[in-house]
Amino acid sequence: MISAISEKLKLKEKIGYAMGDAAANLVWRGALAYLTIFYTDTFGLTAASAALLLLLVRLSDGVTDIIMGMVADRTNSRWGKFRPWVLWSAPLLGLFMALTFTTPDLSYSGKLVWAYLTYILLTLAYTANNVPYSALMGVITPSTTERTSLSGFRFAGAFLGGILVMGFTPDLVKILGRGNDATGYQYTMYVFAVLLVIMMVITYTSTKERVKPQQSSTKSLKEELVDLSKNMPAILIPLIAMTLFFHFRNLLTGAIFVLVIVGTYILLKRFIHKPKDKLSHSQMDMVDLLTNKPWLILLAVGFLFMMFNAVKYGVIPYYFKYYLHNELLTGKYFIALLIISVIAALLTGPLSKKFGKRNLFMASLVLGAVFSAVFFWLPPSNLTLIFIFGCAAEFFAAIMPTLFFAMLGDSADYSEWKNGRRATGLIFSAGTFINKTGGGFAGALVLVVLGIYGYNGQDASTVAAAIPAMKLLMSWIPAVFALLGLAFMAFYPLTQQKTQEIEKELAQQRHP
Repeated sequence: MISAISEKLKLKEKIGYAMGDAAANLVWRGALAYLTIFYTDTFGLTAASAALLLLLVRLSDGVTDIIMGMVADRTNSRWGKFRPWVLWSAPLLGLFMALTFTTPDLSYSGKLVWAYLTYILLTLAYTANNVPYSALMGVITPSTTERTSLSGFRFAGAFLGGILVMGFTPDLVKILGRGNDATGYQYTMYVFAVLLVIMMVITYTSTKERVKPQQSSTKSLKEELVDLSKNMPAILIPLIAMTLFFHFRNLLTGAIFVLVIVGTYILLKRFIHKPKDKLSHSQMDMVDLLTNKPWLILLAVGFLFMMFNAVKYGVIPYYFKYYLHNELLTGKYFIALLIISVIAALLTGPLSKKFGKRNLFMASLVLGAVFSAVFFWLPPSNLTLIFIFGCAAEFFAAIMPTLFFAMLGDSADYSEWKNGRRATGLIFSAGTFINKTGGGFAGALVLVVLGIYGYNGQDASTVAAAIPAMKLLMSWIPAVFALLGLAFMAFYPLTQQKTQEIEKELAQQRHP
């Protein structure tokens, strides 16, 4: 166990931990970047059907991420709480990635069922893998400084994995498919699935859990899940209302959404003020989270910066295929972005030491928005400016998730410092859930905006009218999400000085 907060992790362990997110991003970046265009242009779904699919599957994540966080928190094995899940879930994750990008010879209804089934199974496997993987960072070291450095290595690995899947997928699809994109996608995902399992094994064997939170409940997992199910509507109903409004976009669903949010706020406010001896364990977890101001702000910012990032990534294949008329250049652009992302992730630790996490996050949101907005005026003939401004925006976009997951660890420290209770898995599961929700809504938003402009992937005559939508999705729409994130981050209370004070007090409590 690390006994001094200044002790540094070995480079080997940081690289080993990074391999896990490199593997996960063979799925996450692949699905995020290519799944929408695969569904509309290769698999044959309409934009409206694909958008609804992305939204509804993300709702299931609202349940599974939180359950997985609770399961991981209550896992006790000789291999640790979180590491075993990283290993056990890897083969399933590779399998369902390949099946999601498989195109069986079915009717349209059959394809729709296949798409729902495989994508749901993929997200379940990803949850079982990535929630414990994310939480693992919170127990590898108690040092907030080392966590930021570890997060930088993690996202450097994530972006390197992204380079593989996003940079080489178009070429591999062409080579392995020999003119048949459906076959090409399937065989490409076979290759990535094998790499995924190998890298997850490396993460499992090279990391160690050192922070040992005290067990705060004597109830069985079954009792905890029954208890959780009674409180789950408070989470799901607002998400369902948001999804209905997002999909139908009319006055009725808008009014329902507003009423649900107001009603939920009133109920949660009463819930928070109940005496603690009247609360169950899962209710106490929820109260701890709902009164954890840093975590709540991070949740909002996490959703918004994920919308900022994922909207751009989701429209890039369309933008290059139809606006620049150079589909194969998509992979080269992704490689350029991800090389910049690796550099940004590795620089996040030193930059956060100099400027503080909060200040660095706010600067990244502003500059990311500015460089993205410029895309609205870039002509398709000037590839140099497109690459320059794209890489500039991506540098600051890559800093955001690196800081976000390091700051989730700080919010777990804050909960332990304030309440004497630390549900690391639950805190990180909510973080991964909000990121996946943002990614799901972003993918759906891309398809909704394209649909508003009349785009149909099976009808080439609809492309010209949808070009303005592609320009907006590359520029002003993501910029607005970044600026909204800035407004929330302005209220984040954990300054660099405050996190250091909390870290020292917790170290004294754990090692009196």
